[in-house]
Amino acid sequence: MNPQLDALLDATERAMRMRRVEYRGRVHAGVDLGTAYTVLLVLDENCQPLVGTYRFAEVVRDGLVVDFVGAIDLLKELKREVEARLGFELTHAATGFPPGVPRAEVRATANVLRAAGLECTNEVDEPSAANAVLQIRDGAVVDVGGGTTGVAVLRDGQVIHTADEATGGAHFSLVIAGALKISFEDAEKLKTDAHGQARLFPLVEPVMEKVGSIVSKHIARYDVQVIYLVGGTSMFPNMGQVIERVTGVKTIVPPRPLFITPLGIAMSDR
Repeated sequence: MNPQLDALLDATERAMRMRRVEYRGRVHAGVDLGTAYTVLLVLDENCQPLVGTYRFAEVVRDGLVVDFVGAIDLLKELKREVEARLGFELTHAATGFPPGVPRAEVRATANVLRAAGLECTNEVDEPSAANAVLQIRDGAVVDVGGGTTGVAVLRDGQVIHTADEATGGAHFSLVIAGALKISFEDAEKLKTDAHGQARLFPLVEPVMEKVGSIVSKHIARYDVQVIYLVGGTSMFPNMGQVIERVTGVKTIVPPRPLFITPLGIAMSDR
């Protein structure tokens, strides 16, 4: 990847750890209500990361808000934490949604922000948000989240096709839980432990192949030469290699893929 992108993602990671900032200017904020992680990220007026935070939470399933009260309470908690680190109130943010979800569900996501005390300034589909960061002109951006896989095909910098299907990191955890006879929560923890991921790979490889088949289906009509994987699930070792094998298309996993979509959502905050 290019050095500017690497620097931006490094800064985003630092923002997640930043305890206090001295900044009093316009901000851009983004909320990514994911199936596994909810992320709140704040940028300065030049769209450089200031502060951010995230939590594991099961308030969304397959792109749909299933625990409205829980989502609001969680976002209020994240908002308070970020405001303490900023030193001033956060009043607005953009939000993202998987492509293809019903419009009513997009409104539900925006209503979570409003109920948490944030004006919702924009709603952007997640693969397009990711590409605001990646700046891909030709290829496909694939956002593998906790519950769904979103695909955006780009030509000359324009999105010409989007799709979203159920299959993501939560399905990894379900397979692990079933095979090892443990709880879903324990499987989630085990999945993110780098020391045990090689042992888990044979269990989750079929789910990776399913993601690859989803991508193959949606890029079949287009001349896609490269795929960019984003989303937290993309961090699992060998994910990119499996997708490349299944699709037959060169596949790149950028550094820190968990933060790419939230960063793009925040950039879209008007």
